[in-house]
Amino acid sequence: MSALVRVEGLVKTFGSGEAATRVLRGLSLTLQAGELTALLGPSGSGKSTLLTILGTLMKPTAGSHSMLGTDLVAADDRALTLFRNLHIGFVFQFHNLLPDFTALENVVFPTAVREGRETAAARTRGRELLARMGLAERIDFPTANLSGGQKQRVAVARALMNRPELVLADEPTGNLDRAAAMQVMALISEINRDEGTTFLISTHDEKIASLCRRQVVVGDGVVTG
Repeated sequence: MSALVRVEGLVKTFGSGEAATRVLRGLSLTLQAGELTALLGPSGSGKSTLLTILGTLMKPTAGSHSMLGTDLVAADDRALTLFRNLHIGFVFQFHNLLPDFTALENVVFPTAVREGRETAAARTRGRELLARMGLAERIDFPTANLSGGQKQRVAVARALMNRPELVLADEPTGNLDRAAAMQVMALISEINRDEGTTFLISTHDEKIASLCRRQVVVGDGVVTG
């Protein structure tokens, strides 16, 4: 495996002066290509801030952040938007699906944004992903009509749509019952194994963390374990 993501000395401060709050305090972390990693730590430890920076949705106050050899601190907003669309997928605790869109329409949305239209190739890719998620019979269902576990599997398929090298998952099983959570994690493990996609999964669930091959613990804005 080779380094996919490298951050060194990350600092993130919100506010200024006496109101300043330093959330990240010189955090360093390297993710190798093909890793399946759990991100652990108490609320307020900096996990969500780290994921937001790794996802190029926010820049650090100080420190370095590179992925695929690209300096993402120096990149402008337009370059970051393109990089994010091409190389990074997201899965959130609240799936953030478009409720009036079908499962397929939600999955192909990232490609439609990039291409400016929905293509036949994208629809084929979306159908293949949904079938892999066990949702072949729900492809044309509005997502408002799906169960919580089904919605989260649609969200995983959407994150994989553009074949990203990195998927960032923020409490992806937090709103699911145990059976649905295990199903989602089984699919993530399968994609990681078969396609080599790197996953970083933020979780408070020790069972979910145990299913990952590596655990990274964040506390008080730095990696502690």
